[in-house]
Amino acid sequence: MSNSTMMMEFILMTFSDVWELRIIHAVSFCLMYLVTLIGNFVIVIVTTLDKSLHTPMYFFLRNLSILDACYVSVTVPNSSVNSLLDSNVISKAGCVAQVFLVVFFVYVELLFLTIMARDRYVAICQPLHYPVIMNPRVCVQMTLASIVSGLFYAGFHTGNTFRLPFCHSNVIHQFFCDIPSLLKLSCSDTFNNEMIILASSLGIGGGCFVFIIKSYIHIFSTVLKFPSGADRTKAFSTCLPHILVVSVFLSSGFYVYLRPSAISSTIQDMVLSVFYSIIPPLFNPIIYSLRNEQIKCAIRKIVNKIF
Repeated sequence: MSNSTMMMEFILMTFSDVWELRIIHAVSFCLMYLVTLIGNFVIVIVTTLDKSLHTPMYFFLRNLSILDACYVSVTVPNSSVNSLLDSNVISKAGCVAQVFLVVFFVYVELLFLTIMARDRYVAICQPLHYPVIMNPRVCVQMTLASIVSGLFYAGFHTGNTFRLPFCHSNVIHQFFCDIPSLLKLSCSDTFNNEMIILASSLGIGGGCFVFIIKSYIHIFSTVLKFPSGADRTKAFSTCLPHILVVSVFLSSGFYVYLRPSAISSTIQDMVLSVFYSIIPPLFNPIIYSLRNEQIKCAIRKIVNKIF
């Protein structure tokens, strides 16, 4: 019986072997997790209760917040518990589930961010056609298409990864199961896997990035024609946070997933993974709430009604 069939569990890495540092890691991750959940749930509640926010932009923002709350729940709680209990073992089934969910949420988040760029482009550059192009039916169809295609995408990459035999080691040099770390453990040729990841990442990630950049070039060229005032400020306040989130999300994700598996830098990979797995879900509600007057006004109205 091969080692790959006998390997039914993996060992995840921790940020430190020092107990005090593990406590700091667990507490900081727990705090970030709670802030992320609260922030995203606030946006979901506000955009649901306030009828003035029942527009395509806030429909996608609500979907993004739900997605982010789920995404961050896949990795952060498990990492915090492991750090506190000093038990870094994860079953093979748990690892499969984590890989599938991480790939699914990353894929869908990227599509949601791309759709949101499209929404802003139509709203600012083609305002007269906005109600027709971004009607509720189209918004729901794009959301469902993103989710369904994400299930197929995640299923393919998860199956393609776990068909490999793992016999070098069962120690995953990451605080959660991810494909680049698992490829390093395989004792078979992973060239085809790496090429598939490269092609799909550049095709989908690169394509979305080019689409987003192209959309914002048109948006900014249109916005700069606006007279200085509230309209220009409002446009920038909704667009700039989106660019910031997309840049952090894609740059860190591309570096971790597109770097050759032979190059090993465990701590650097773990830190960069925080930037695409924790930072975007944490910053999305903060950025959109602090930079968006409509969200802030809606929060104030709901708070006033309660108190």
